[in-house]
Formats: sequence, structure tokens, C-alpha cells
Amino acid sequence: MNWRKSTYSGGGEGNTCVEIAALSTRIAIRDSKVPARAVLSVPALSFAAFVEHVKRTARPGA
Repeated sequence: MNWRKSTYSGGGEGNTCVEIAALSTRIAIRDSKVPARAVLSVPALSFAAFVEHVKRTARPGA
């Protein structure tokens, strides 16, 4: 899997973020601090809807 961190990851050493990997029809999500632990997998369309919702409702400076 090709894991990548969010561009909105925490500052410093980037130790407060999640990583995602695109699969054929799903998105895999893991904690970057403990990558060997469990991975959450959700349908790609659901993940896209979640990201769009967050973008629409995010408060600047929060």
C-alpha cells in the first residue's frame, strides 16, 4: 500500500496525524504513530463524502 499523510497533519515531527492509502474501492486509514496496529477501511465514496462534509463545516482557526 502507498500510505500518505494529510497536508493538515500536526506540526513539529508530524506525530499527530493519520495516514491514508487508496485501494481499488476502499480507503485504508491508520494512525501514523503506530502503523503496525489495526487499519480502518471504508468505502471510497463514503470517505469522499466525509472529506467534503469536513471541508464545508470546518471552522477557520479551529
